This record gives sequence, C-alpha cells and structure tokens, in this order.
Amino acid sequence: MAEPRPKRPATRLDQPREASRRQWLTRPDSFSEEGFGIIAEKFARFMGTARFLVYMTVFIIIWILINAVGLFGLHWDPYPFILLNLFFSTQASYAAPLILLAQNRQDDRDRFALEQDRVQAERNLADTEFLTREVAALRFAIRDAATRDFVRGELRNLLEEMEDRGILGRIPAEEAPQEQAGS
Repeated sequence: MAEPRPKRPATRLDQPREASRRQWLTRPDSFSEEGFGIIAEKFARFMGTARFLVYMTVFIIIWILINAVGLFGLHWDPYPFILLNLFFSTQASYAAPLILLAQNRQDDRDRFALEQDRVQAERNLADTEFLTREVAALRFAIRDAATRDFVRGELRNLLEEMEDRGILGRIPAEEAPQEQAGS
C-alpha cells in the first residue's frame, strides 16, 4: 500500500514567501520604483505636449517621403508602411502603461491632498465651534454685567430712598455734583 503524499502547505497571498525559496526572476537591487515613476510621469507629460505632436508629425512625413522614394527602387519597407505601423504599435504598447502609471501616481497625490484637506477642514470646524461657544459664553457674561447707566440708576434710587427715609438730608441743587457731559 502506498503511503499518502504529505500535504503541501497552501500558499497564501497575504503572507511573504519563505526566505529559503528561490525566486525565478530576481529584481535588480538598483531598481527604484520611485525613480521609474518619475520617469514615467515625465514621459507622459512630454507625450501630452504640442512639441511631441510636432515631432511625431515631422517623423511621419519624413518616413512617408523616404518610404515613397524607397518604393521605386530602394525597398525601404518591403510592404508599404507596415514597419511604420509596427513602430506605432510598439510606441503605444509602452506609452499606455507609462501613462497609466503616471495617472496612478497623480491619483495617489490627489488622495493624499484630499486627506490633508479633510483633516484641515475638521480642525477648522473644531476651532469654529470652540470660538462659537466662547462668544456665546461672553454674551451671557456681558448680559449679566452691570453697565455704567445701570449703576448710576441704582445709586440714584438709593439716594432717593435714603432721602425719603430721612437718613440723608437734601442736597441743594447748586451743591450737587454735576455730571460730566461726556460720561
């Protein structure tokens, strides 16, 4: 009777591989994803300019002129413009992923900026709410504070009450202190 084969551990994608396993394709140590991303962004920016379109148009016109002359004896391209089509296909196959990489990096920067804006907005909201509470507390405090006119009125009432009770004699009008006009 054959022995059962030992069960192979399931590989999990959420855990790193063991160090003992060899990788078939190794990545060079000098490879920098950030550097490659910067190059991709520069390339994508260049491809989106009028200068690139002018260069490409000049290249195509020169290619067509050389190929048209080549059709009459030089045989530049054995099949008319097939090689030009191959160049365009190759350029597109490299340009599309580089442009997508540049867009992904821009999305990451936009997402980070949005997060920073959200945090700043939360901070501003908290500050505004705090200041609103402080202003409301000051309004309550001021409402309960005695004003100058209130104190003068109370003092007049006390003087009149004291005069009525006979505690204080009447002060003749010419001896009464004059109120200042500006106060």
